[in-house]
Amino acid sequence: LRARLSKGKLIARGNGRAYGDSAMSPSNTVDMRAFNRMVAFDDVTGQLTVEAGVLLGDVISAFLPRGWFPAVTPGTKFVTIGGMIAADVHGKNHHKNGAYIDWIDVMTADGQVQRCSPVDRADLFHWTVGGMGLTGVILRAAVRLKAVETGWIRQTLIPAPNLEAAMAALDETSHATYSVAWIDCLSKPPARGRSLIILGEHAAADDLGAHRRAAPYKTPRKRTSAMPFDAPSFLLNSYTVRAFNALYYRNGLRNSGQTIVDWDSFFYPLDSVLGWNRIYGRKGFVQFQCALPAEKAQDGLSALLQEIGKAGQGSFLAVLKRFGPQDSRFSFPMDGHTLALDFPVNRKSLALLDRLDRITLEHDGRFYLAKDSRMSAETLRQSDDRVDSFLKMRTLDNRSQAFVSAQSDRLKI
Repeated sequence: LRARLSKGKLIARGNGRAYGDSAMSPSNTVDMRAFNRMVAFDDVTGQLTVEAGVLLGDVISAFLPRGWFPAVTPGTKFVTIGGMIAADVHGKNHHKNGAYIDWIDVMTADGQVQRCSPVDRADLFHWTVGGMGLTGVILRAAVRLKAVETGWIRQTLIPAPNLEAAMAALDETSHATYSVAWIDCLSKPPARGRSLIILGEHAAADDLGAHRRAAPYKTPRKRTSAMPFDAPSFLLNSYTVRAFNALYYRNGLRNSGQTIVDWDSFFYPLDSVLGWNRIYGRKGFVQFQCALPAEKAQDGLSALLQEIGKAGQGSFLAVLKRFGPQDSRFSFPMDGHTLALDFPVNRKSLALLDRLDRITLEHDGRFYLAKDSRMSAETLRQSDDRVDSFLKMRTLDNRSQAFVSAQSDRLKI
């Protein structure tokens, strides 16, 4: 790794699950998947020490049978721990728990390995968490797991007839450990923004029937299927998305209430469909994810949904979440709400995304770099007044300029 660093600018790459170009370099990309050892575990505190290339799914496979689950997890288990830290993943429980990292070992531009934490070398720690790999190469980390009694989730499904009701439901259920909403971005008033609120709690042994209680961490083996071909582009249009959304919402109405589901189905529903991105056709898809401050989220989300409805470029993988406060230096979340949307790549959707950018800026929002593949440098600066501080840190003693990605070049950071 030091030899690669001596050859010039590089960027580390985990399992390639970022939706854009944040882990790509035209000249020097370092594959971190060989750094895949689990080093130590404290079964009192739940602290797990791992190398950066360890997959989250392997952590779950190793430790859930022992009664431990990641304290924070994104929507896929096919990510590396290093990638999670670089993107500062936020999960479905950010409104209650955004912190999960105790310390990180980072190789900086001089080839030295520095251990940093919220207490020691705190500056490097807070810029690295959410720094998209631009402060150095994450080699090793200590992350927290939480004790759980079972491998099952007590899920509650709450239909909300419109955006206002959905946001109210998220606020009223802020006591829930996990919360997320699927949102219909093409429904028209008065049903605009109708949603299915999904809440979750780790099930206790007493929540299970006798047959499950006998082996509480054993869940059904998840069947996987694969999208066998790139879908024709004409299949994904406003009519098919509206029909899908209407059917999905009606199904949610029928199945509202509380059920017990396995951990894999609750946290990682898309992982069971290999190559799910092929549904968007050969040109692929682009994701838009913004965060809006609490005081402007209602108006901002309404404006975003109105613009999407006018364009007819709907997303059926639309997710709304409530964020809590965030204290790291360059991470995405803020106290407010986040909306994530997928669109097929075409001229209409790209033009729509430019308009969604402007609406986000008008409501003091910002964008998730781990999901970005097309934002301009100007838009980033307009959305985030921390960029200048990030650039100042990177130019200080030239300590971080050795780490460059295609995204950092595009965004001039």
